[in-house]
Amino acid sequence: MTEHSVAPRRLAMLGAGLVLAGLLTGFVSGQMANPRMGLSSHLAALSGGTLLLALAGVWSHISLAPRSERWAVGLLGYGMVANWLATLLAAIWGAGRETMPLAAAGRQAGTVQEGLVTALLVSLSAAVVAGLVLVLIGLMQGRGVD
Repeated sequence: MTEHSVAPRRLAMLGAGLVLAGLLTGFVSGQMANPRMGLSSHLAALSGGTLLLALAGVWSHISLAPRSERWAVGLLGYGMVANWLATLLAAIWGAGRETMPLAAAGRQAGTVQEGLVTALLVSLSAAVVAGLVLVLIGLMQGRGVD
């Protein structure tokens, strides 16, 4: 990790923005085609934003090469935002019957909408797993706080 890493700031800014997006989503979730999925979107943004803020706070304990650090931040940032977006779109469109049956409550949108939601969910899952693996590697390599 570089001495003047921008990763904590990027994670904190993205985390705060995502928490704000989650709060705003909560205001309108009841007016969506699937309010239950709207609640899922609200909670996904709040929990994802909180995770990013927490990672920003402990980043000084993570030791990664600059390229790996950029990948970790990018993958986790994409994953958290895509999770909010996928559930938000599913809530607006009434999508998610196949990929999120409990939250979709039997609702199904058109083929294109379902495909986009599914693509986001699959890609974000891989991104978050890969990003967290990098974080764990960085924590195991660790370094003390300066």
